[in-house]
Amino acid sequence: MTPSTGPVRQRRRGPELEAALLDAAWDELVEAGFAKLTMESVASRAGTGIAVLYRRWANKDQLVLAALEHYRNTHPVDVPDTGTLRGDLLAALTGMGQARAAFFAVTAAAAFAGLLTGTGLTPAQARDRILGDQRHSRIRTIYQRAHDRGEIDLERIPPAVLALPFDLVRHDLLMDLEPLKPARIRSIVDEIFLPLVRARRDGADPAEAR
Repeated sequence: MTPSTGPVRQRRRGPELEAALLDAAWDELVEAGFAKLTMESVASRAGTGIAVLYRRWANKDQLVLAALEHYRNTHPVDVPDTGTLRGDLLAALTGMGQARAAFFAVTAAAAFAGLLTGTGLTPAQARDRILGDQRHSRIRTIYQRAHDRGEIDLERIPPAVLALPFDLVRHDLLMDLEPLKPARIRSIVDEIFLPLVRARRDGADPAEAR
């Protein structure tokens, strides 16, 4: 017998298969939108059977949440190291706006189209799942460097203040669905955030200045 010379299709398994399924779900979400996305359309795009999807995700809401997480994890935002807190924040917030504008647009469109109905999650729980813990580690890295340089005193700054610049950028991305203008980023850093943290570093309580 002569062995077949035709192409041999390799079966994807484990993480490779799951990544392919989630990539297909993301592409389907971008091109068709959440309302038109189905388990069948994702399976067809991924070149697999629908049972493969249902073994991993109970419904399309769970699949789409996983696809959003996967896209975020595979497209990280760089952590800058410019040598100053101001420079790091300007670079980080600019990069965040540019890298995450499309992600937030797709996520917002899915949410308004009915995502979360079948997840059992509150909006806050869904936000934490989609955004993940990576944002906290990036923020900590930037602020720890600034603390080590003596630019800020982390022991005197509440976590809500440290999160403020990034929360404002996320807010603008969700509202405008496009990268922030440079002037807006400078305003967040220079007019809102830095005065707060410098006052605490110098021993003043911003609440007492009112």
